This record gives sequence, structure tokens and C-alpha cells, in this order.
Amino acid sequence: MKLRLGLPKGSLQEATFQLFKRAGFNIMVRSRSYFPSIDDPELEVVLMRAQEIPRYVHEGVLDAGISGLDWIMENEADVVEVAELVYSKQTTNPIRLVLAVANDSDIRSVADLQNKRIATELVRVTRKFLARHGVEAYVEYSYGATEVKVPHLVDAIADLTETGSSLKANNLRVIATILESTPRLHANKKAWEDPWKREKLENLAVLLQGALRADAKVGLKMNVPKEKLDDILALLPAMKHPTISQLVNSDWCAVEVIMDEKKVRDLIPALKRSGAHDIIEYPLNKVIP
Repeated sequence: MKLRLGLPKGSLQEATFQLFKRAGFNIMVRSRSYFPSIDDPELEVVLMRAQEIPRYVHEGVLDAGISGLDWIMENEADVVEVAELVYSKQTTNPIRLVLAVANDSDIRSVADLQNKRIATELVRVTRKFLARHGVEAYVEYSYGATEVKVPHLVDAIADLTETGSSLKANNLRVIATILESTPRLHANKKAWEDPWKREKLENLAVLLQGALRADAKVGLKMNVPKEKLDDILALLPAMKHPTISQLVNSDWCAVEVIMDEKKVRDLIPALKRSGAHDIIEYPLNKVIP
């Protein structure tokens, strides 16, 4: 038996492949191929646009897939959310679907969009957002280059942004955030009812989320004389509590912690000054609570 899994092709593809590698899966894809190989005989991977994956999962063409919450909502896909996977192309932040207008536009709020023209790839989501605010506007599908359509072709756009740099480069100003979106591992309802497929998906979710938890963390080991142990422990953060081991026939202890990578560069000099020796920093592949 195999689980047919849809993965996003395009901007999120490389980040997804790297996530799977950290989770223990190696994916190989040939140029122009939509059917990559994966070193798990129980998985069959199909590459396609993230916009389409939720629809194919909903219809049962795929057993499961990874796509953003935005596209699940846009497709109105009735699927099972297995896991939220907080990653994106450039950062670990959620992407945002925002309403944006030209910097010099008179439009200042959502209410000002009454009877205006808006271009977006997420037509359904945008229309529902405007309806909740009592605004009637003409929302049209954008086939690309959405940012350049303001103000000459449309009054506003609803566009996805990760850092906001593209909006600023095109002299656009955000007036509202429609939603925040992260990738979701989601499953077809019938596939989720299958015990084998459900267990396979649950196992996959544990590994993928474990890889994400480990992404910004490192392990730190050191040897500490017993008389300095309290001073060292006072400096150390940890996920729960540091691990302390007695060194054989010695007045020294081995101390180990898992911590945020960004804090290490400031912590190591302080540990050294406080009496720690043989400090080792090492990367992590997965953290499973």
C-alpha cells in the first residue's frame, strides 16, 4: 500500500524538500518532472502548484498534501488538518494575505474599497472578507504580476506577502490583513479513515514537526568542575532541565542542554568565564517533545 502525497512545486518546493530531508526523507526530482522519487517505498510523491493541492486532496485524487491554509480556504476544501507546519520560502514566519493600495491613494481603510476594483489570486477569500466588513467591490482574478496593476488597472490588490519587500518596491501600502497562513499537512477524509494511511500520516507529522522544532535550536555540551556547577546552571536555559552526568573518578560533571541557536554566541563566552571547559555545540535534526 502507498500513500499518495502532494507537495508544492515552485516557491515553496526547495524549503519543503529541505524540511523532508531533516525529517529523514530524501527526495530526488529530475528537471521538469512532477513525480520525484523518495526513499520511502510507502510514499508516492506528486509535485503540483500549491493552489491545486487542496482540491485534489478534497476530491480524493491525493490521499494528503501540503499547502497553505490560504489555498485550503480558497478551494473551500473539506479536508482533515493533520498538522500545522510553520515554515516558508525565506523565513519561519507565516505569510499574510493583505489588501494594499498605492502609497498616494485616498483609500485608507477597508470601508473605502466600496465599489472599487481589486485584483487577487484568492478571489473567494477576498470576497468573503469584504462581505464581513459590509463592502461590495469588484474582485477579479489576477493571473500574475499583481503588484504592478495598482493604480493604473485596479484600485487595490489582495496579495500574499512574506516580508513585505515586494510591496514596498512597488510603492504599495497595506491597509488590512485578510489572514495569516502557514502550510498545513492535510488529508482526504476517506484516506484519514483508513487505519494504515492515518498512522502513516501521523508518523509523518511527528517527524516533520520535530524537524521544524529543531530548526532554530542546538545542543550544547560542556565539562564543569563541581564547585562551579551552580554558577554554570544559573546561566543555562534549557527546554526543561539541563542533563548533568558525573564523570568517572572525577570532581567534574558533564552538562548538556538544548537551547535557541541565537543565544549561543553570547552564552559560550560567559560559560567559559564562569569555569566551563570542553564546550561543544552541535546541530539537531529533530526535537520530539
